[in-house]
Amino acid sequence: MLHFGWLVGCLISDAEVKHDRENRIRQHRPSEYPIVFGAAALGAVKQEKADQILELLLEFGINHIDTAAAYGESELRIGSWMREHRAKFFLASKTGERTYQGARESLHRSLERLRVSQVDLIQLHNLVDEDGWQAALGPRGALEALVEARERKLVRFIGVTGHGTGAPAMHRRSLERFPFDSVLCPYNFTMMRSAQYGADFDKLAEFCKSRGIAVQTIKSVARRRWLSDSERKFSWYEPLRDPEAIRRAVHFVLSRPGLFLNSSSDATLLRATLEAASAEVRAPETAEMEADVARYAMQPLFIAGVSDSI
Repeated sequence: MLHFGWLVGCLISDAEVKHDRENRIRQHRPSEYPIVFGAAALGAVKQEKADQILELLLEFGINHIDTAAAYGESELRIGSWMREHRAKFFLASKTGERTYQGARESLHRSLERLRVSQVDLIQLHNLVDEDGWQAALGPRGALEALVEARERKLVRFIGVTGHGTGAPAMHRRSLERFPFDSVLCPYNFTMMRSAQYGADFDKLAEFCKSRGIAVQTIKSVARRRWLSDSERKFSWYEPLRDPEAIRRAVHFVLSRPGLFLNSSSDATLLRATLEAASAEVRAPETAEMEADVARYAMQPLFIAGVSDSI
């Protein structure tokens, strides 16, 4: 499988790109662990706190940062690192715009906020609804602007992301329309217990493996949606807190070949996640995961027809 973000890739020649999609990216200084820093964690923090997180990424050798235009102040916080550290990171962002003009403006704003002339990966953010899909991938849609940006070397790769139970199936549709370099969607034990979601994810993963498309996963340490308003919240869902439960959740993802884990928007969990990833990965037994589900009253974040959006 083609790996891209967890390594600071070297783009090969334009001629090779045209003739061999599998060789678009070459490995160069790969991260030791298949972890992507989810920079939604920087959306509402001061620069001082953001700088502490940067030190943690450097400590663990994490070299892929994934942000988005919609992540509050995240791009600005990252921008202050780029003058000194740009060469160390594969830098990804996202646009939620669906029109050509909107996506073009969004990307240029992201480049300004990040203080870079190019991002390694730009992604269509949460492309799961039919109207948005038709608009973004249709004439004068967002995808057209991103392809143009790639031709102008403002971006190197183009991906698509999604939340909800329909994300894997919609990504398959997107890949039939355009050869995206990456996909991103939820993957954890409770989501994969759903027969339909599990089957859709497996089909997507197999297709991506056959085409050299990178598969990023989110919500690895999700416990459930919040049930109380009394607790302090750093993510839109309630995460696991117990270090051993986090380790099992992280290893559930990393023990499946070809998957990469995007860290939570709750920065307080980052060290525990990175420590789990740096330990020897052992696939947890189903009984262990079932025990965690019972012990922590875990629930899938997305249920078709019930709670299928953020």
